[in-house]
Amino acid sequence: MRISDDRYTRERALMELALRFLHHEARTQTIRAWTGLSDDRIRKLYRSYMSHARRHLPRHRGKSPHQVAYFTRSLRLQEETAVLASVLSLLELVPLAAPGRLADAGSASTRVTRGELLCEAFEAFRVLLPLAQISFEHAVFLVNTLARGDQLRLGDCSDCGSVMVTERFPLRAARCQHCAAAVQSRC
Repeated sequence: MRISDDRYTRERALMELALRFLHHEARTQTIRAWTGLSDDRIRKLYRSYMSHARRHLPRHRGKSPHQVAYFTRSLRLQEETAVLASVLSLLELVPLAAPGRLADAGSASTRVTRGELLCEAFEAFRVLLPLAQISFEHAVFLVNTLARGDQLRLGDCSDCGSVMVTERFPLRAARCQHCAAAVQSRC
């Protein structure tokens, strides 16, 4: 029976991760990608556990975020993205050097571990910035995009060295908002 106990432990970990994603209002396709659970199983989890929650947790429909321009749309979003990327790199969800090495989740246990770390990173981010505009779905997209390194990457400010998210091939030297404001005030 110990062999089956291990199987149930793995199954339980996937279910708990799916519930955690549901608490963060993740879409079904995102939960499926990170847990491997079927769409039907995810919907049943929501009906069984989330419909009786203290506050209503909406189910978002449609495609997950997929435009990197979202993260550079405003100064506020650029700063929020830098904070989130810093937390993601601290938990080693995003590689600082060699992008692409963490892009594939691999085995179920690796997916569960990375999913739990992603939830912890997002929860820490929300503690740091409670009124942040970046949703959990955007955080998932940012993790995947930074891990691939094809459109966005972690970089540093050319003046002060602070962590920031930049385009893969920037046209000019990357400066954080504070250093850019300082340069503007000198001119």
